[in-house]
Order: sequence, then C-alpha cells, then structure tokens
Amino acid sequence: MKEIAPTHLSHCEKLMADAFSVAMCTHNGVRFIGEQLESIAAQTLLPEELIVCDDASSDETLRLVESFATDAPFPVRIYLNETKLGLIKNFERVIGLCGAGLIALCDQDDVWMPHKLERLAVEFARAPEVGLVFSDAELIDENSRPLGRTLWKSLGFRHEKQKQLSQVGAFRELLTGSTVTGATMAFRARFRHLGLPIPEDLPLIHDAWLALIIGAAAEISSIPEPLVKYRQHGGQQIGARARQQPTPGVSNALRRSNPYLEMLAIARSAQQRLENRSGEFESKSAQQDLGGRIRHLEARAALPRNRFLRMPRVLSELFSLRYHYYSNGINSAFKDLLV
Repeated sequence: MKEIAPTHLSHCEKLMADAFSVAMCTHNGVRFIGEQLESIAAQTLLPEELIVCDDASSDETLRLVESFATDAPFPVRIYLNETKLGLIKNFERVIGLCGAGLIALCDQDDVWMPHKLERLAVEFARAPEVGLVFSDAELIDENSRPLGRTLWKSLGFRHEKQKQLSQVGAFRELLTGSTVTGATMAFRARFRHLGLPIPEDLPLIHDAWLALIIGAAAEISSIPEPLVKYRQHGGQQIGARARQQPTPGVSNALRRSNPYLEMLAIARSAQQRLENRSGEFESKSAQQDLGGRIRHLEARAALPRNRFLRMPRVLSELFSLRYHYYSNGINSAFKDLLV
C-alpha cells in the first residue's frame, strides 16, 4: 500500500474535536465520483480533511481525485491499496486514518446536500452524549433523477422505529443491520477504538457493525431530513433494496428461514467486543441485554424437530417475555411452533 501525498495543504497534527474528517472509499468510481467530490467542496461547513482510500482502481478514479485535491478548499489525503482489500477492510483503513473529532463516512457515488455537515454538527453539539448521527436520504437513479421516495420509506423505518431508536437500549433495533446506512452517518472519532477492527465473518457490513457497537455504548440520533442523494445503480455494492427488512407478520415469518445462527454470531461478537473494551467504554446495560438475547437465541436454535416436543420450550420462552424482548413476540413463537 502506498500513500499519495496531498498536493497542497499540509495535514494539521491536531484537529479540532468538533471538526469533520470525511472518510471516502473508492474503487473504479470514475462515473460518479466527480459529482460527489463537488458536493463535499460545496458544503456550508467544510470538513477539516478528506481522506480517500482507493481500493486498487483500474480506471481514472485516482486521477480525478488527485485533480480535485489541487484546488480543494481543505486538505485531501489519498491512499492507494495496491492489493484490493474489499469494502469492509477499506472502510476500516480509511476510518483509522482520520484525524478529526468527528468522522463522516462517504460513498463514491452519492451527492451530499449542501448543509449536510452543518446539520450533523448541530446535532452533535446539541447532545454531547450522542455517539452517532444518521439521516434519511433521497433516492436517485444513475442519471441523478429522483425516484420519488426516501431511503427510510424504502427500509420501512417508520416513526415507531425512529422513536424506539431514541430510547434506552436502542442498539436492539440495530442487530438486524438494515437501519443505519453508512452514506448518511457520522460518529465521534473516539468510538472507532470500540468499532475497529470490523469483523468480516458476520452477516453485517461496516456501517451496521459500527452503528450496533456504538449504539451499545452511546446514544444514537436520527435526523428525518434527507441529507444525501443516495444513488441507486447496477454497479453499487449495497443499495436500498439490499437493506430492506422483511415485512412483519406470521405469514411472512413462516416463509423466512430461521436466522438464529446469524443473529447469535452478531450478538456474541458484539458482546465479546464490549467486554474487551469495558475499561474504555461503559456498556454494562448492553452487555446484560446481549446476554439475555444470546440465551433466547440459543433456546430457539436448540428446539426439537418434533413439533409437540417444542411446545413446552416455546411456551416457557413466551411466558418469560423473552420472545417479546428479543424476537418478534407472538409471531416468532408461532413460527417456532409451526415451522
């Protein structure tokens, strides 16, 4: 891996605690990256720096970023991965290189609203206990035309879920991995020591893991205003459709495969990380909740194949309210009895 030095402004050794580092990952993004870079330069609150990690692009992406850096109104540091790391490890690298007190993740193919960083900064300043902020986004197509819906609407992130996320124990809502989209999120840099390294063996990508683990140690704030134009196109790795949650209900639950092992893997990994970092971050409540969730998932995973033998165990979990706390209540109980 080699570093391409910035072409003009030097990097400050000590950045303001309330300033932003923009962490951008690129890979063969020549088609859309120019529009994204322009939207960062047009922010009403400029970032302290833009860090770009290019994952072995074979097109003109690097040339465009270098050209942008010559006239950018902030320092631009560019790093080249000579061997492709992949999405998760590339974001892990770029996050680790950020120097400001706030880190805003950035995809290469979106467009930021001019006041995005300013709006995020206001939210962080309003609530010092908040560790991560994310917003809604407007969905656009490959030609930048609005698709007539927002990201939250596509994900089913309705008012009830928004309210739940603002309450104590909000990280429970983050275990599914489909709530927080990296292109809309920013977090306090001190929490990267909790989130890194990002596990690669879980059914979560970088943004979902960071939201989950930060949400276990701090408050999460959601902004219902679209602050990003989130582009949907055939070449993107993760889009709104891939993040959609299944519709709740008994009939839909019966059609889904049991996700016990996946959820167990996520919960165990989060619990272990929180235990390992307990000296730096307070997360006792979250660890206790994860312990209960793990026991519940283990009970569901160990249900007998015979339906009649399942009933006492399902009823025990149901009457203990663990189905209510850790699954989808009666719908999950019926699923375990009938599938």
